[in-house]
Amino acid sequence: MQRYFIQLSYNGTAYHGWQIQENTFQTVQQVLNEMLSKLLNSPVFVTGCGRTDAGVHAVEYFAHFDSVINDLQLNQNKWLFKFNHALPADIAIQKIIPVSEKANARFDAISRTYKYIINRQKNPFLINKSCFLYGDINIPEMKKATEILFAHKDFSSFAKSNSQNFTNNCIIYKAEWEVGKEELVFTISANRFLRNMVRAIVGTLLDVGKGRLSVEGFNEIIESKTRSKAGFSAHACGLYLTRVEYPQNYFNG
Repeated sequence: MQRYFIQLSYNGTAYHGWQIQENTFQTVQQVLNEMLSKLLNSPVFVTGCGRTDAGVHAVEYFAHFDSVINDLQLNQNKWLFKFNHALPADIAIQKIIPVSEKANARFDAISRTYKYIINRQKNPFLINKSCFLYGDINIPEMKKATEILFAHKDFSSFAKSNSQNFTNNCIIYKAEWEVGKEELVFTISANRFLRNMVRAIVGTLLDVGKGRLSVEGFNEIIESKTRSKAGFSAHACGLYLTRVEYPQNYFNG
């Protein structure tokens, strides 16, 4: 058996997230499992680099699977054509990478980066691709609150309720806002993320921007380690997983 990584991207609008669920077949993982099993003529189970919620998109995503076919990379163009032809239009595979049998797309990742896109002007062409936000917003105060994230490691206040995490500690490497003429983009990188964490952070930062919460209050919410004290979760349509990093030279050889 040969283990492969695939690099892919997907528009999450039509899916109930990445992970297979009992009550629906409409997940990205389910679609990939069925396609690969059919084309490779044997049962295939794909393990992803992480879970994305319903409606969340991925610009860069990695997953691994095992196959008895050992020439997928040597004949990559042929297999990429076959895979992408069989996949729906909203999922695309860009690379097939042979790796060692112990390589793991989820546990070997050392960082992940998300972007949250907010559109300030109603645009029918951005439906399900960004979050429309109406009204004035205090961006300098939001930026001040964002800096507070670096002073903390326990983000229980932004974790989905009743999540079975072995720890709620995360190390944030980057968190910043970019301001454009008609959009705001929040970028955040960390060694790991809790379920719903990015959307909860964005929603609470928007409370600061709207004047419903002070910068000091934002810090107090984190220190409380209580999800109910934080703001709403921002809509899934604006969230994109944009980068997944592995150790240096991980894919060499």
